[in-house]
Amino acid sequence: MAQREAVLRLDEQWARIRSGPAQAEPAEAGRLLAELIGALREPALTDPECAARLGLRLGDLAARRFAAGDRAGALAAIEEGLNYGRQAAPHAPEYARWYARGLINQGVWLSWPLSDEDRLPRYPLGAAAESGPSAMERAAGERARDVTRAAVGVWADLDQQDPVNRRGLAQAGVFLGDRLAELGLAEEAVAWAVDAEGGFRRLLLADPGPEAAQEAEEALDHIGRQLELRLRLLSFDSLVRLRERGLLPERLLPLAVVGARIRSVPEEEIAARLRLEADQVGTMLEVTPWRAVWRFEVRGPDGLWTAQGRPWRGGAEVRNRTAEDIGAELVRGFRESADCPGEGGSWRVRLWWHEEGDPAGALFRLLVGPGPVAGGGGTPS
Repeated sequence: MAQREAVLRLDEQWARIRSGPAQAEPAEAGRLLAELIGALREPALTDPECAARLGLRLGDLAARRFAAGDRAGALAAIEEGLNYGRQAAPHAPEYARWYARGLINQGVWLSWPLSDEDRLPRYPLGAAAESGPSAMERAAGERARDVTRAAVGVWADLDQQDPVNRRGLAQAGVFLGDRLAELGLAEEAVAWAVDAEGGFRRLLLADPGPEAAQEAEEALDHIGRQLELRLRLLSFDSLVRLRERGLLPERLLPLAVVGARIRSVPEEEIAARLRLEADQVGTMLEVTPWRAVWRFEVRGPDGLWTAQGRPWRGGAEVRNRTAEDIGAELVRGFRESADCPGEGGSWRVRLWWHEEGDPAGALFRLLVGPGPVAGGGGTPS
C-alpha cells in the first residue's frame, strides 16, 4: 500500500509538470517521467488505476519522442501504453477516456506521412491521384483509420448524458474524418465531419462553460474549413448520396450546386437529385462564385514541359460557368496567341477549382500534339 501511494504521489508530481504549474528542466522532466514509468510497471500488473496511469504516461513519453522527431520511438511507446490502457478501460469511465485519447494520438502519428506541412491530405483523390503513398504509408494510414474508428467506439459506449463524453465523441469523429480524407475517401470523410459538426452544435446548445464553448467554436471553424475543401473533391453522385443520408447541411448546398454545375451537370438534374426548386438552383448559381485556376504547359525539344506565364497560368472568379465553358474559352484564346506552338508542337492545359493540384483533380484537361493524345474533360485534337 505504501509503495502504491508513493507511486501515485510521483504521478501527481509529473502531472503538475506536464500541465504547467510546476516547472522542470527538459532533462529533469525526462528523468522523472522515466522513473515514474518504471515505478508503475509492477503495480500495473494487478492494479487497474496503475495500469491506466502507466498507459497514460507511456503516451506522454510517445508525445515527447514524436516532438523530438522520433516517430518510430513514439509509435513503440504508444503501442505499449495502449496495451495497458485497454486492460484498464473497462474499470472506470476516466480510464476509458484516457485509452480513447491514446488511440486518437496513435492514429495521428501513424498517418503523419499522408499529410503535408499544413496537415492537409497529400493524396486527397485516392486511387485517382497521379501519385500516391507508398505501400507502407498506405498500410499505416489504414491502421490509423482503424484505431481512430476504435476510439469513436470507445467514446460512443460511454454515458452520452455526460458532456465530456459527448465532446470526446464529436472530437473523435473529426479525427476519423481526417484519417478517411488522407486515404482519399472524401465522401465518408465529409459524412463523419458533418456528424461531428452536429455533435459540437448540440454541445453549444447545452450552454457549456466558457472554456468548453470556445473549444466547440474552434472545432466548428476547423470542420467548416475542412468541409468546404472536401466538397470540392466530390462527384455529383457523392453529393446526392450525402443529401439522401441527411449529411449535406443546408449552408453547404450552394457549394454543392456550384460543384455539380462546374462538372457540367444540367440545372434541371441538379434540382431534381438534390431535391431543390429550379429557381433555388438558379439563384445559387448566380450568387455563388467559384475560382477557376488554370495552367498551360508547352513541351520543348528536350521533351520537358514548361508552364507558361500569364495569362496562360492564373485564375479568375466566375459565376454560373462550367469547367468545360472556361476551358474551351481558354483553349480558343491560346490557339490564337503567339505562345501556341506551331504545327507539330505539343501543349496541354489543366483547370482546377480553387487551386492548382494533382492532375487527377483537374476538371478540364486537354493534351494536344503529335502521336497518341490523352485527355479528359476536354476534346483532344
